Amino acid sequence: MILLQSPSRFLLQILQDRVLSGEKVMDIDCHTVEFDDVRYHIQFSMRNSKVMVLSVALPLPSPEAILCDGLPVGAIEAIKAAYGLVVQILDPPKDGFDLTMKINLTKLPPDEEQRNAILTQIASVREVVLGAPLKVLLKHLASKTVAPNVDKLVALVHRPNESFFLAPQADKVTIVYPMRFQDSIDIVLATSFLQEFVEARRTAALNNVPSCMWSPAPPLELKGVPAEALNANAGFVTFVVYPRHVEGKKLDRTVWNLLTFHAYVSYHVKCSEGFMHTRMRRRVESLIQALDRAKSDAEKLKKLVNGGSFKRLVCTLCK
Repeated sequence: MILLQSPSRFLLQILQDRVLSGEKVMDIDCHTVEFDDVRYHIQFSMRNSKVMVLSVALPLPSPEAILCDGLPVGAIEAIKAAYGLVVQILDPPKDGFDLTMKINLTKLPPDEEQRNAILTQIASVREVVLGAPLKVLLKHLASKTVAPNVDKLVALVHRPNESFFLAPQADKVTIVYPMRFQDSIDIVLATSFLQEFVEARRTAALNNVPSCMWSPAPPLELKGVPAEALNANAGFVTFVVYPRHVEGKKLDRTVWNLLTFHAYVSYHVKCSEGFMHTRMRRRVESLIQALDRAKSDAEKLKKLVNGGSFKRLVCTLCK
């Protein structure tokens, strides 16, 4: 199985090329889209070739999700902490986008390793912005506390018009995903995949990972959530995260894996569907070849019966 990478490879490549470029530069004005409908608008001008304007459009929030000035709670603070003086937030953002940043590449550190780390962090703006409220809650879990002024159930955006839910406590955080798919085949494959996913968690080698459960009906943690938010045709997946799962460097990895869990499942469902289609095509091709061989043998036999000549053999001993 594959895990999705946090940095946008397209965005990171543009940043690295512009940093390493010499005198020959050109204007850049391009759009790119990532999974779950996260859109980027990247702009470079020859007049100021070391300054990039990056606009980001996030997935449309569901009604139950709580935002602050159109962004997830804590996103502005997370951007300032991650990028420092390299990034300036422009207010208001460009039309059609939720966030516009001015990135000054001349303020990158001279050390190559540090410079690449910041460029990678800029290319991971999706994780920084969308994962900001989740990271705050899990940081408090690491210290075995609950973030102040937080509801018993928090809805966070991760897909267009869809949310996943967190029930924070001092000793654990329960995360619930309503799993929705549009295609009927995807629903069947996803349901089977999730059930096997839960069974795999029970193996001895995975004792230290967060506990995982699947159910066709909403778990008790979602009591009181509006019915339209619980319309999940592939069931509900529940993770229970403990302080040991968010200690030190584990925090960023846990935030990203939880933030992209639905995309992770969707990716493997599509891979499974593609694999089965390939096997079916190969099977059909082998059957067609077998039919062609049978047809060829039948035609040869027909020609032999209709147009062939037979010689009468006479036994000399009978004369």
